[in-house]
Amino acid sequence: MALLTVRKLVMEYDGRAVLDGIDLDLEEGELKVVMGPSGCGKSTLLRCLNRLLTPTSGQIIFRGEDVTRPDTDVRALRQRIGFVFQNFALYRHLTALENVTLGLRKLRGMAAAEAAERALHELRRMDMAEHQRKYPAQLSGGQKQRVAIARALAMDPAVLFFDEPTSALDPLMAREVVNVIGQLRRDKVSMLCVTHDLFLARSLGCRVLFLDQGQVQAEGEAEQLFGDHADPRIRAFFSQAVGGGEAAGR
Repeated sequence: MALLTVRKLVMEYDGRAVLDGIDLDLEEGELKVVMGPSGCGKSTLLRCLNRLLTPTSGQIIFRGEDVTRPDTDVRALRQRIGFVFQNFALYRHLTALENVTLGLRKLRGMAAAEAAERALHELRRMDMAEHQRKYPAQLSGGQKQRVAIARALAMDPAVLFFDEPTSALDPLMAREVVNVIGQLRRDKVSMLCVTHDLFLARSLGCRVLFLDQGQVQAEGEAEQLFGDHADPRIRAFFSQAVGGGEAAGR
């Protein structure tokens, strides 16, 4: 059984379908990337999957449970889905360590010492233990993203969602984050990543879903879609990305 199964997912705003019949499967330990042009619904998809948004119709099956049911415990669901935001979403008045321990104490009810131990484990995993007492303003963009990933991992989620994880970073820092995601993949962490970063998808050699007009227009290995694809829309999109244009906006 897949970790996550999505069938005929629809999300409408003012009568317009932003998502129009999305089907998606994510296996345990798999990394899958979602790409597509600006406004195609990529970020909306992530927000529907962790129920930040309530879809108009369709099914989301998470570990065998239909989480679109009205009686779904959305708070419990979100504790099983780690979400790494584009802008890091760190609390500026808290240190790196405090940012990671906050959810453990408030949501999991851990004692301060136990939460700190767990947080330090994940900060070490992200090579950020030496920066544990620094505030976000004292960290680089890449370091902030590592803290955000450590915070998500500390909650021991079943899957990590990344929303444009490299878009707020310069190229060098973006490569660092790509390396981190690659290590998580080798550790068999289940991940779904929305990105405009062609280098990320290509470097990780993962399966890519191409969204356009609210629908999955193609799915395949990265090199299959980045090559001379038979569909002119897909070919044009990735040609633009290779040429340095706007690969995939939100």
